[in-house]
Amino acid sequence: MATEFNMPKLGLTMEEGTILRWLVADGEQVAAGHAVLLVETDKVETEVECPADGRIQLLGREGDTYQCGQQIAWLLGAGEADGAAAAAAADAAAAAAPASSNGAAPVAVAVAAGGRILASPNGRRLAAKLGVDLSAVVGTGPGGRIVSEDIETAAKAAPPAAAIAPQPVAAAPAAAPVSGSAPATQVPTSVVPLRGMRGTIATRMFSSLQSMAQLTLTMDVSMDAVWADREARKAKGTAPGFTDYVIAAAAQALRAHPNVNSQVTDEGIALLPDIHVGMAVALDNGLMVPVVRHTDRLRLDGIAGETKRLAEAVRGGKISPDDLAGGTFSVTSLGIYGVDAFTPVINPPNAAILGVGRIRDEVVWAGEGIRRARVMTLSLTWDHRVIDGAPAAEFCRAIAANLEDPTTIP
Repeated sequence: MATEFNMPKLGLTMEEGTILRWLVADGEQVAAGHAVLLVETDKVETEVECPADGRIQLLGREGDTYQCGQQIAWLLGAGEADGAAAAAAADAAAAAAPASSNGAAPVAVAVAAGGRILASPNGRRLAAKLGVDLSAVVGTGPGGRIVSEDIETAAKAAPPAAAIAPQPVAAAPAAAPVSGSAPATQVPTSVVPLRGMRGTIATRMFSSLQSMAQLTLTMDVSMDAVWADREARKAKGTAPGFTDYVIAAAAQALRAHPNVNSQVTDEGIALLPDIHVGMAVALDNGLMVPVVRHTDRLRLDGIAGETKRLAEAVRGGKISPDDLAGGTFSVTSLGIYGVDAFTPVINPPNAAILGVGRIRDEVVWAGEGIRRARVMTLSLTWDHRVIDGAPAAEFCRAIAANLEDPTTIP
């Protein structure tokens, strides 16, 4: 029997996906677990596996965007030439069958567990085409299931004003709205669509600056002790990266300053019990922020292992959407590009983000003389609705203190 193959929900925050490329040909025999298409969500590109065996009939078009749960293909059984025809035949058979053995009246708006209206695939497609509201249809199929004949009946009975606007099979890839945008002042050499990752960055960062009272402070920190600790670890084998030390120091500071590990909700400022630090990973066409979960519970080597795994997954296009969700604080570094200090933008719904600059050589006073010192600048952006200036400075000072004495880091 022909079965629907729908756009999957690949993570808790995913609402739609864009088909970048089908990895199989129309009509090809596929097996469950076989990768059949490449999908771009608002955060990541990922391969999607086939949910069952069958011969695939492609409906979704490359470049088009589909809501989670929207049909993008058929999986056909032996002898089936067309999914729509097979579904229509199943509807006809269901409509011809007795509604019940005791002659009960048809059941209106049959609903499955979870609140989903019971309707056949062909019935759903016809309802979208004719603009019929499924919740107002009386189902005559088994158990009150809505079939295509029910949709046709409802469409004839309903006055035009009651019809719902038909839903398109696929939403065209639309640019993310950017307030205040203006036409190009010259003929562009090319245009990069604001969709997918680029669109998400544009929308989220603009919204972040519009919805929060963001301020930034900078603070210098001596990295001499971290440098020495790292050199000692390198002599014994591998050593964490400098950003790993910063993430570990920030996690311990978040434990001591729980007001920073928070977010604004409709009820007020929610203090979050678990500390999940996100780290920004740059890509050629944007950036992602994978999350090191329960960061404060991990030892430094454990954090280093997680950041390496996550960074490789991001750059290799293999990151899981769940690895990008749930961060409570973020760390972003531009030190590798020679930047000393900058103004990072908070990653919603977090209340703060830490920017990390380069480690530079400076001359500092030591007693009556001078000496060489390795110094790094921390740039903390915080939401003033949640945190005032003094507590923000104390939190940043706590991170600096942990870096200046890495024995405080597990």
